[in-house]
Amino acid sequence: MNFLKSISEIHLDILKEVGNIGAGHAATALSTLLNTKIDMKVPRVRVVSFDEVMELAGGADNVVASVFLRIEGDAPGSMFFILPLPQAEKYIGQLIKKQSFSFSEEQENELALSALQELGNILSGSYLSSLSDFTQLSLYPSVPALSIDMVGAVISFGLLELSQVSDYAIVIDTALDEEDAQMPDSVNGHFFLLPDPDSFHIIFSALGVKVDA
Repeated sequence: MNFLKSISEIHLDILKEVGNIGAGHAATALSTLLNTKIDMKVPRVRVVSFDEVMELAGGADNVVASVFLRIEGDAPGSMFFILPLPQAEKYIGQLIKKQSFSFSEEQENELALSALQELGNILSGSYLSSLSDFTQLSLYPSVPALSIDMVGAVISFGLLELSQVSDYAIVIDTALDEEDAQMPDSVNGHFFLLPDPDSFHIIFSALGVKVDA
């Protein structure tokens, strides 16, 4: 039986609580980097099929900014952070002090990808640190792999190996609000958390929640 099929609302509430603590740490780090007040929260955590992953990210042909990394340590797995391109450009523009930044400017790509890597490091590191604190497990991210590509290409690369053993992903919705924002809308991204099969038992056992085999 697929472990994800036995995950209940209790499990998801725990992950949401962990996510919101991690989001608070990430917001503090981003506020310092961007020199403006950032609020970050996790409004929802859910389990979806791999097909739904693409739909949530805007469809297979939608171009996004993606950070992919491996989770290493006591409970290995994989993680994506996917951000709509216009919103990624906005935050990267603030990081590199160029408000009109666009990925279409080829000469800026190296600096932009470095800024995106830093963003991915902060967000993934904050979430994994929170999960590690809750579970008392050693969890740490690998160096992020960055890409600006269509969702179909990004997701297919990350899920190719995992799809042999699983059909589902844990989705951690992420909303970032800027206190002095020029745009009223939140920046909405998605974490896709894909623990290796054996890691589900390890993580939830450490949280004190039984997952049926």
